[in-house]
Amino acid sequence: MSGMEKFNPNSIRSGENQIDTSKRVKVGIIGTGWIAEFHYEAYKQMPDVDVVAGADIVPGKAETFFKKYDSNARCYLSVKEMLAKEELDAVSICTYNTTHAICAIQALDAGLNVLLEKPMCVTIEEGIEIIKAEKKSGKVLSIGFQPRYDPNMQMIKKIVQSGELGKIYYIQTGGGRRRGIPTPFGTSFIQKDTGGIGALGDIGCYSLDMVLNAIGYPKPLTVTGYKSDFFGKSKDYYRGEDKPEEYADIFGVDDFAAAFIRLEGDIVLDFRIAWAMNLDTPGDTIIMGTKGSLRIPSTDCWNGSVGGKMTIYRDLEGLETETKVPIIENDIDLFYLKLRSFIDACKDNSAAPIPSSEIFYNQAILDGISKSAELGREVEIVIPKGIF
Repeated sequence: MSGMEKFNPNSIRSGENQIDTSKRVKVGIIGTGWIAEFHYEAYKQMPDVDVVAGADIVPGKAETFFKKYDSNARCYLSVKEMLAKEELDAVSICTYNTTHAICAIQALDAGLNVLLEKPMCVTIEEGIEIIKAEKKSGKVLSIGFQPRYDPNMQMIKKIVQSGELGKIYYIQTGGGRRRGIPTPFGTSFIQKDTGGIGALGDIGCYSLDMVLNAIGYPKPLTVTGYKSDFFGKSKDYYRGEDKPEEYADIFGVDDFAAAFIRLEGDIVLDFRIAWAMNLDTPGDTIIMGTKGSLRIPSTDCWNGSVGGKMTIYRDLEGLETETKVPIIENDIDLFYLKLRSFIDACKDNSAAPIPSSEIFYNQAILDGISKSAELGREVEIVIPKGIF
């Protein structure tokens, strides 16, 4: 950063960071719904960022969004029009899942850096086209996985990468909510034509990233998947809400999914995720190795962190031991750090903080689960040669 130190996440609260404001970044926001509020709130804390425009296909929605912040950002109904008329450096894509791919490709083709909210997209085919556009553009494409910046999540990777557990051969992961279909945030999450995938994409991608990042994101090979929508399709589930019949009638995605995934390196991954279930948790995350195993307590509502002290199980000289890993207390604003790291990469023309090369495998698994569930059999995950 022009001779200044890199952004230090541990000093967000202390004000120790020195941010070079001589080089400013002009940002546009694509999609001005609920998640866009978090993007704008983070950007407005950055002295070197100007949010100058926004686009939303709903008439008046972008204007209402920016009026809330007393912003003079220019508003558009068309992404193409905004990209053509504005001299932007970067965009945040905050649209619903099924438009992630087209918006990302349009922005990359326009020569802009892109922060793409999770999930990356809906299908593996869309992911391939996004990566092609990224490679052609030479720009930064980072995917919105803020849990990566949680020190507790980073500790999981440190433990695994240290070799303390030996060769990893089995992983159990997942989690979810007893009651947590996100209808309070509108219907775009639960409709097939907008959400595309449900709990799988919303919180399942986080759960997969936690363990796949820890083991170095090996290539997925095959998937046997299952999906259901028993709660989402039930009017009884929405009792007490404003539109119980409407929600049940239009629900078109998964509210529960499970899978058995084979990964390169002779690793198997047992996965389950839920927006709704008659259970407090489908189980803790477990990473099993030849020298030891790691248990990561589940959370009440999968929020991208850990649910308590982690435990390492080992056999030392014939003695069975258990080592507790304390929770790392912190007040880091993970969402802010996600965007700050992206802006730094844009200014430095450095590598994406959360690269598509990793998240593409995450997306391939999600898509494989969906396709396997629909076909009722195991499917092979085919990664095109030379994609990276």
